[in-house]
Parts: sequence; structure tokens; C-alpha cells
Amino acid sequence: MKLDYPFIQLPLTFDADRLLKEVSAIDASAWQPHPQGYAGNFAMTLITPNGINNNDEMSGPMMPTDYLKSCPYLMEVLRCIGGVWGRSRLMKLSGQAEVTPHIDTNYYWRERMRVHVPIVTQPSVRFYCGEQDMHMPAGECWIFDTWSMHNVVNDASEERIHLVADTVGGEEFWQWFRAGRPLGMDIPGWSPQHIPVFHREPPPLRLETQNLPEVMTPWEMREHFSFLFNEAAPHPDLQALSAITYDLTLAWQALWTECGSNPAAYPRYARLRDDFIQTLGRFEYLQLRSGYPLTRGIIQGLMLHCLKDAKRTFKEHRDTGRESPASRPEAGGRIERPVILVSAPRSGSTMFFEALEKSPDLCSIGGESHGLMESISMLHPGSRNFDSNVLAAKHCSQDIARELRFRFWESAFRPDGTKPGNGAPMRLLEKTPKNALRIPFMKQLFPDALFVYLYRDPKQVLASMIDAWQSGKFRTYPDLPGWPGLPWSLLLTPGWRDIAGQPLHHIVAHQWATATRIMLDDLEALDPQCVVKVRYEDLLAGPKAELDRVCAFCGIAQVPHFDDLPLSKHTLTLPDPEKWKRHEALINEIWPIVAGQAARAERFIATDS
Repeated sequence: MKLDYPFIQLPLTFDADRLLKEVSAIDASAWQPHPQGYAGNFAMTLITPNGINNNDEMSGPMMPTDYLKSCPYLMEVLRCIGGVWGRSRLMKLSGQAEVTPHIDTNYYWRERMRVHVPIVTQPSVRFYCGEQDMHMPAGECWIFDTWSMHNVVNDASEERIHLVADTVGGEEFWQWFRAGRPLGMDIPGWSPQHIPVFHREPPPLRLETQNLPEVMTPWEMREHFSFLFNEAAPHPDLQALSAITYDLTLAWQALWTECGSNPAAYPRYARLRDDFIQTLGRFEYLQLRSGYPLTRGIIQGLMLHCLKDAKRTFKEHRDTGRESPASRPEAGGRIERPVILVSAPRSGSTMFFEALEKSPDLCSIGGESHGLMESISMLHPGSRNFDSNVLAAKHCSQDIARELRFRFWESAFRPDGTKPGNGAPMRLLEKTPKNALRIPFMKQLFPDALFVYLYRDPKQVLASMIDAWQSGKFRTYPDLPGWPGLPWSLLLTPGWRDIAGQPLHHIVAHQWATATRIMLDDLEALDPQCVVKVRYEDLLAGPKAELDRVCAFCGIAQVPHFDDLPLSKHTLTLPDPEKWKRHEALINEIWPIVAGQAARAERFIATDS
């Protein structure tokens, strides 16, 4: 269920030791591996259709399994929380394992909250949801926003076990919910109520008997479409898709009025559904604000469950918004000691990249990796409410790292179009301006990476950034939700909402200062032995000497000799060290915004690599 906060703690605590004692008494064979094969992920069924042990279905009358019946305190916990319970399980995460990042768009979770009660855990177990992360202590009771990208990482060697129960709520539950506390919010006098072990027979659990429609009513269908379109990222083609969905609901209502849930009408409903799904293929590029494909949200959250027929399947499926990692073949080779260029935007990094990629030892994808990375929905800023292009180490899960290494390997070539042969590793050259905001992510992706920092006089950079915004050629998020004025250009920095409506030169100043602060923080945290620094002015004055120095640092063959560096493909006007003075008055006005980071960058480039 979509919530207003990533995490909300309910005002309840339970006896985790007593819960563990009950769980430990159940035979270990009750733990089943994840149906999609995610390593280290196991579950023990507690509430299933008809109470059948080890059943992953989510539709049908829900009943306790034999495992739950053997745990009276666990049943008391569920009764006390007060929900009408659907499919519920114990979920175990082995040491050094993770729950891969995903969004719960399936119909079943549209109106159900997922309640967590940790039973076995350690402080290093982190739960990530949207832009927040936390550790859930044992015995506490939490719900979270399943509509946001979320995952769990267990860095400890010991396993983690949580009670994970799905509910549409109930009278008692909503009382606890209204008294809950969002993560990080200070509520004077707030404290949870501890629920001890009761030595009496608890009342029976409230359990689902209705969880899927035979035929979805047109009114429910309209409500789901309304929700999904409200969650969609702005795009001009949304109106066309909305018109098509409106036609579907009109036809569905006419058929419903004529036939209701009569099975004889199922083939007619199915034709409406299947024709609509086929039409959705024209709109695969549309996205939800989370970065997840809108059309997949419509199919998984609505169309596959609007009719009870052979097409409807309702089992556990962790949908990441892309191809299943289990179906992804291993890369054809390994990437070793990649060279990653980082700089503030418009610092000359494309010119530098186009010269350096001519080393016969380096492979590159031939340009910037925006599409290669952000087509993975979890890496698109929409998955984090468009807060920024910042990617931290926590965002680079094992699954994402595997996918990205595969994509880079498949896309990268030497200048002559070849790849390393005979099992040799690839030396990758990567340059994308957004890397200034994701150095820890790239270090997590490639632990042996080398970073090349390119510094350019901030006054020249600021002037070039102003020109880039005005040119309209560098629009990265033209439909950025809530952004007025010129479409957003260049990298998306944290705090952009706070500068909405300001003059362009002020926007650019904050953009440069924020990117530089984050980049220098992250570079200074690296081992100095994996960072080399280059001045743009030195590169122009003596390209051979600077390129030879960088090649020697990286341990690669030198590039061909250049008397002068060729202009990059992104050059707007011919280079001129005095060109920035066209904007001199504006830059003087905004200099107090950038002065601190400008001085810091000058100190950083002045120190030895």
C-alpha cells in the first residue's frame, strides 16, 4: 500500500525471545526457498489459502497453516495487531544476503499493508525504502510504503527472521495506525505498548475470505486506473493512454451491466482485456514517478486480475521492473580496474574522454551511460521521488551490480571495434556527468576502479552551464514534476525543489556548488592511490604530457600524440579562456553561493595525487 511516509512504527512491542522459541521448535524443513530463486531468501508459511502448508498462492479463503497453529504467542501477536489477515509468513534472510530492490505493484498489495515484527536481527541489518533506511529492532512493529522502491541488506553473518503479515486493516489495526510514529518524527510522550505472553486461548483471527474478484466491477477498475495515472510521471502521451483506458472502462461497464459475473461472458471480458493489453505496447516508455514502467504497473496491478480465467496467476513475484536476474546470462568477461572520469558538468570531460578512449588498452561504450543505467528502474531518480541523481553504495545491490557489469561488458569496445580476447579482462573507460553524484555507487560496482578528477576554473564552468541550460541541448528531465521555467538540464542535484523559481544563474550556482561538495566529499573518502587529478588548463596547454601522465597512472598504453585536443561533440562555441566574461556580472552576483566550494576545489586540485 502507498503510505505518506516510508516507515511508520505502530505503538506495539512483543516478546521476540518467546517468538523465537516457538519458531525454533518447528522443523527446519518448513523453510522454503524463494520461488524466484533469490539466494539466501527463505519463507515459512503461516496463513495461506485453505491453510495449506508451503502454498505461495495469494487468492482464496485464508486459514492458519499447521506451523502457525503450533505457535500460540505468534497467533496472539497477529490478533493483537487487529488486522483482517491475508497471506502471512515468517521470512528468513541468511547472513550476507539481501532482499533485492523492488516495488510491490501487484494487485494484491495495492490495498494491503505489510506488517513487520522482527524476531531475529542484528544492528547491521538495514531496511531501505525510498530515500530512508533503518534497522528494525527485535520485537517492534513496523509498516512501510510498499509502493516505493525497497530492499533489505543483511551484512551480518547471522540470519534475520521477521514476521511479515499482509492486511487490509481492521478496527483495532486502524487505531494503532493512527497512533503510529513515522521514522524520525519526534512525538512528545510517544511510547509503544508492550504485549506480553497471554496464558489464555486468544479469540480467533480475522481472516480474508474474499481477495480477488471473479470479474472486476467497472467502478473498481476506474479507481485503479485513477490511482495509477495519479502516480504517473508527467508525459504528453499520458492523455492518449488515458483516452484508451476510458474506452475500456466504458466497454467493461456495458458488459458488466449486461452479464455481471456470468461465466458465459468470460470470453467477451477476456477479449476486452487482451486487446487493451496489446494496445499498451505502444506506451512502454511511460513511467510511474518511481521510475517503474507504467504499463507494467497497469498489467501487474490490474489487468491480470480483473477476470478469473487461465491468464490469472497470483503467486509471489518480486518485480524489479526489468528482466529477472535469474534469466540474465553471465557476462562474457570481467571488467578490471576501470577508469572513471568525474568532474562538475561542463568542465571539458567529453573532450578529455574522447582523447583518452583512443588508448588501445581501453574500451568504452562510446558515450555517456545515462540510458544504460537509468533504464534500470531502481537507478532512475523517479524511483526516489526525483530527489536527485545521487546514488550511494546501498543502491548497488548484488543484482544491480551483476546487471550493470553485464551491460557495460556487452556495450563496450575498443576504438577498432574489438573486445579483449583469450579471456583477458576489459579495461573500461566510463564518463558520465552524473558520476559526480555517485562515486560511492561506482566504487561499490567496481571495487578496483580508478578515478580521474578533472578540474576547471569555476567561473568558466558556471558560464558554460548557463549557456547549456539556455541552448536546450542538455535537457535531462524535461518533465521534472514540480519544476517551473526552463526544463531541467544537466545533472539533478539534491535540493533542487528549494531553488524552483529562482533566476537561472542562481539555479546553476546551486547546481555546481552542490555537485562539487558531494563529489569532493566522496573523492576525499577514497584511497588517494586510486585518484589522479587533472587541470583542464594544463590539459589544453600540454595535452601529450597530461594524457601520458594519466595513462601511466592507470597502467594503460599511451594515446596517439595530439598537438591540440580536438573539440568535443558537445562543444557549443569555440574555446576561449575569456568567454566566461560574457556572464561576468551574473557570476559576480552568485559568487557568494559558490565561493566556499570553489576554494575547496582549488585546494584539492593543488595537492599531490
